[in-house]
Amino acid sequence: MASIFMLILSFLCSQGLCSSSVAATSTIRVGDQLNSTTKLVSENGNFTLGFFTVGRPNSQNSSYFGVWYTNDNQWRKVWVANPNSPITNSFGVLTIDSTGTLKITSGGSSIMILHDQNGTVNATATLEDSGNFVLMDAADRRILWQSFDHPTNTLLAGMKLGYNLTSRQNWTLTSWLNGYVPAAGAFDLSLESIGDSAQLVIHRRGELYWTSGPWNNVNFEFVVALKHARYPYNSNYVSNGAGKYFTFDATDANINMLELTSKGEILDGANSSFVSPAGFSQVICCLADNGFVNTVLPRCRSQNDSFQEKSAYFLGTTSIYVDNTISSLSDCMERCWNNCSCVGFASSSDGTSCVMWSGNDKYQIDETGKSVKTHVLVSSMLVSSMPPPSVSSMPPPSVSSMPSPSVTSLLPVSSKSSKGNKWIWAVIAIAIFLGLLTLGSLLYLRMRKRRIEGEEEKRRKENLRALTASVTLNNADAFENNGRERHDLNIFSFASIAAATNNFSHQNKLGEGGFGPVYKGQLPEGREIAVKRLSRTSGQGLVEFKNELILITKLQHTNLVRVLGCCLHGEEKMLIYEYMPNKSLDFFLFDLAKRELLNWEIRINIIDGVGQGLLYLHKYSRMRVIHRDLKASNILLDESMNPKISDFGMARIFNPNEKEAMTNRVVGT
Repeated sequence: MASIFMLILSFLCSQGLCSSSVAATSTIRVGDQLNSTTKLVSENGNFTLGFFTVGRPNSQNSSYFGVWYTNDNQWRKVWVANPNSPITNSFGVLTIDSTGTLKITSGGSSIMILHDQNGTVNATATLEDSGNFVLMDAADRRILWQSFDHPTNTLLAGMKLGYNLTSRQNWTLTSWLNGYVPAAGAFDLSLESIGDSAQLVIHRRGELYWTSGPWNNVNFEFVVALKHARYPYNSNYVSNGAGKYFTFDATDANINMLELTSKGEILDGANSSFVSPAGFSQVICCLADNGFVNTVLPRCRSQNDSFQEKSAYFLGTTSIYVDNTISSLSDCMERCWNNCSCVGFASSSDGTSCVMWSGNDKYQIDETGKSVKTHVLVSSMLVSSMPPPSVSSMPPPSVSSMPSPSVTSLLPVSSKSSKGNKWIWAVIAIAIFLGLLTLGSLLYLRMRKRRIEGEEEKRRKENLRALTASVTLNNADAFENNGRERHDLNIFSFASIAAATNNFSHQNKLGEGGFGPVYKGQLPEGREIAVKRLSRTSGQGLVEFKNELILITKLQHTNLVRVLGCCLHGEEKMLIYEYMPNKSLDFFLFDLAKRELLNWEIRINIIDGVGQGLLYLHKYSRMRVIHRDLKASNILLDESMNPKISDFGMARIFNPNEKEAMTNRVVGT
């Protein structure tokens, strides 16, 4: 028996499952491991950190690593390390390896590297009583990485929401896909500048959804207007030359947090709603009151229509549509809201797709509350007059067991009238009147929709007018369909860029500069791209954006970075570059380990390439160009370590006979 036990133990060790582990402590060190059976607990027991599984039936084998309040009976997770990279087994391990790298592995393979650029063998990782998971150098207590700099859907006391231009740090919240799956959802919450002040802003799939109103030296306007009993936190807003951010202090020792939900709400620790649309249907069609943004009603909906969550089921045979793409509950609602035949929807059993009911199907409330929670359309056109069936004669079905279907009308049949021809003619007259009223309403809504679309098209043309005078803009469809390279600039749609970058996922973020964040993406044909997105908080604007488009499309050289196109969508401005897999020169120069990769042959090649690019700009190009912001971070390196000069937003164009000029403002680094 002892030999069998030792054999099993030896096998587990060979799989990396019996290394030193920790339990009932707040700190791990180099060589320590956390697995599915061990946890970190902060010094005073406020928070717990470890692996957990989601609660949906079909997702029990997907585990995540995160932080939660130890005494929260709802087990809400306040931070998740791998929201978009679930572990599909129970063998997840968090460890600090011998090089000081903090990472999550499974079966010996890396799932996610949280921090890998320190080379510190004395690194320790501690879960603090604030809920912050901190990696630091034990020798000088220098913070190397912390979870507070990588928020998910929850803001804790002491966390920041905003941005820092010096460190290029951007703190935003991203909602979960739904109440069960931590993957990135439809909503994000950020802090944006408005003049000398700032406001909180929620976007849904990149579109403006809600604004808080500006900071009034005490709080944001939406907090002042709250109707519930009290605001349990002290709000703080900091603004300086480096950036701006919002934070709060807790006034008691309860569970303190602000959570951005998958429905676009902001909840506190007691589940009091700070931002709550008037009915879930308002996620798509919301009123201008309380900071919500107006959108256009579909022709078949009215302001009185809404979706309400009920324990209910549809009667008879129904039409079921299952969407196999990753969809949040608000995505399902949008699809149903814009489909005039849709009368209800719910999440599928795994919580990542949609089930929708179409036609004239009627729903029945389940008084027992055992039926699947379903969002049903509440409208004057859909009033069920059927008597409630007994639970024993019609058991409440689950979403996954619904029959597949043909559409059957279940409207009740009225009894024949016995009051003679007068009653029949009265009914006919009322029907004709209602028909004419409905037809007039539809014509009005259609004309209103066309007028709004015309105004939007006019605004889009005005945004492009400043660019078309100097740059040739072409539709990007030809480029996207067949991959042909051309020197003309292509216009990409916002939807195609959002799809290429996984909706601007944090995992695809390459870095951030004065212009804004840069994301890695992949076009449908497989070509990798880099997307530079103009931040609303950026000091650069349309002038620099236009300047870079003009220069980079007219200049062609092997040592200048290629711009493939641009994207203009409302207030959004983006530049689409060729992707440079080896990042920038400063990535190697200022890292003790990576600078060793720059041997003399590579260094001479980089120096020569930069010189060739500058010589072309100054002497041989069609226009004489002075870059004015040349630095290591603006020298990009391709897969062969060949240098390419980038970022021409600050560049200055000289006439052929011009030798010198006076600048009007200080530019560059």
